[in-house]
Amino acid sequence: MTSTVRLRHYGHNDLPKIRQTLLDVHDDVYAAKMEEEFNQRFPWFVDRWGGRPDFSCVIGYDGDEVVGFAYGAPAAEGGEWWREKLEAAPERTATFHFSELMVRVPWRKTGPRRAAAPGADGLPCRRPGRAARGRDAPEGPSPVRVLGVSEAGEDQPFPDSPVYAVMVADLPLS
Repeated sequence: MTSTVRLRHYGHNDLPKIRQTLLDVHDDVYAAKMEEEFNQRFPWFVDRWGGRPDFSCVIGYDGDEVVGFAYGAPAAEGGEWWREKLEAAPERTATFHFSELMVRVPWRKTGPRRAAAPGADGLPCRRPGRAARGRDAPEGPSPVRVLGVSEAGEDQPFPDSPVYAVMVADLPLS
């Protein structure tokens, strides 16, 4: 599929307008795994992240169709839980928590993940010295790994969640 993806940026005040779009993309991406309780709690995660005043979201559109999205927010000072997961944590302390990156199947491997990632035209986290943190499934192809970010540790944030790879990178992602 060849497409031209346009990115639209949203913030905390836009959550009521974009919330259902985020839920619909999630349900599409995880259709085969929606019976898992953890995946059914996605609305809670959207509300938790979207409730932050510094929430940042980018949604990709191919014409009128939603391709996917990415969202996150800067970490609160001292809120970098992931540092304890790493053998050698970066010296930089300003962190952008890159929470979600989902691309619907027809647009995978066509470029939207790179476009929506932190930095460049994607999520607005351009301050120098920021590090992106993403959780990713530890095996197989993943939205974050294809951006050239490597695994730095593992974490299971909730008892019913998968074990995720902790990813850390300097921004912007290249």
